[in-house]
This record gives sequence, C-alpha cells and structure tokens, in this order.
Amino acid sequence: MSFELISFKTCPFVQRAAITLGYKNVEHTVTFIDLAEPPDWFLDLSPLKKVPVLKVDGEILFESAVINEYLDEITGGELQPKDPLERAMNRAWIEFASNMLGNSYMMKNAPDKEKYEKYRDALVSQLHRVENRLGEGPWFNGEQFSLADTAFAPLFAHDAVADYRFSSIDPASTPKVDAWSKRLLALPAVKNSVVSDFDSLFLAGLEKADSYSWHQYAA
Repeated sequence: MSFELISFKTCPFVQRAAITLGYKNVEHTVTFIDLAEPPDWFLDLSPLKKVPVLKVDGEILFESAVINEYLDEITGGELQPKDPLERAMNRAWIEFASNMLGNSYMMKNAPDKEKYEKYRDALVSQLHRVENRLGEGPWFNGEQFSLADTAFAPLFAHDAVADYRFSSIDPASTPKVDAWSKRLLALPAVKNSVVSDFDSLFLAGLEKADSYSWHQYAA
C-alpha cells in the first residue's frame, strides 16, 4: 500500500496524522501545500477543502481522527482501548482536544487583548478539566500510549513555540498536564512530526495576522 499525506506545515490537525504515521513506522510521502493559495488539484480531491488528507493507493481519507483510527486499525489497533465505552470516551476527549486547538488558534491570532484573554481564559479552563481527567500517567490512558495522546500533542507543540512564550500551561495549577505535555514533546514521533522551521513559520503567521500575540512577542 502507498500512503501520501497532504499537509500544511503549521496545521496541528495534520500533525496528529504525522505523529501516528511516525509512531507506527508507516512508510509514506508528504506533499505540502499553501492553504492560503491551495492548488486546484487539492480543491478537487479534498471534500472539505482542508488538511490533512491521506491518499491510500489513490483513495482519499480526510479528517485527522478518521485517518488516525484507520492507520491504527491496519497496524494492530493497539492505540485504541479495547473496551467500547473506553474507546468512545477517548473519541470524546479527542473531540475536546480539537476544541482546545480552536481556542488556542483564536487566542494566538486574536487582534486585540480583549479577544486574546477571552480565548485564553477558555483554554485555561479546559486545561484544568484535562488536569482533573488525567491519572498517574505517563499517558492519557495510563500506561498505554493512545490516539488521545496523538490528539493533544499538537496543542502542546504549539504551546512550546518560541521557548513557551505563548504557553497557557501553569505547572503549579496543572502539574499533570505540564508533565504529560513534556513527555509527549520528547517522543521522537512528536519531535519529527513538524518541519525544522516550524517555530519561524508559526511566528511569521502571527505577524501576518497582525495579532495581539505577535505584538506582545515582538515588544
């Protein structure tokens, strides 16, 4: 089987798929596009006009959660709980992580302090909810690394940009989240899921958006 991941270099949802591909050692190619000016061929093949898209022997898969479950299923299935309720709960938390990614994006790209603080407050509240969900670790489900971990890892990768200058994690009030995030970021599959110039590209995006975050960073 051949796998081609279509990516935008700073998209956290693409990063989810890249982590799973790397963790599972699935041989694949990556094609990068610019979402600001997507090529016609991409618009033709992507039903939602979004990344990630995974081409599997020419067939199209889209949505990161769907892609990750497929990749796990064809390589043993050990990244999902066997119990149906636990598996469903993981899917719910993956959706929760997606909402957190949305708040993180809106916070970092907010045009002014008021909107920045609105989304930051929402994100911090969510981090506390995750803190209350986590056990002793080391991973989301305890000893077993799972797709829930791959879902949250991009949030922490974005949080760590520019030596944590944009971090919303308070180690004092959310120590489990802080420790979990650092363990995830140390994994080779997570480290290798972003391009080498990820930080500079991310910062360039904030500057282009003329965001409050960028002005705080550049001050």
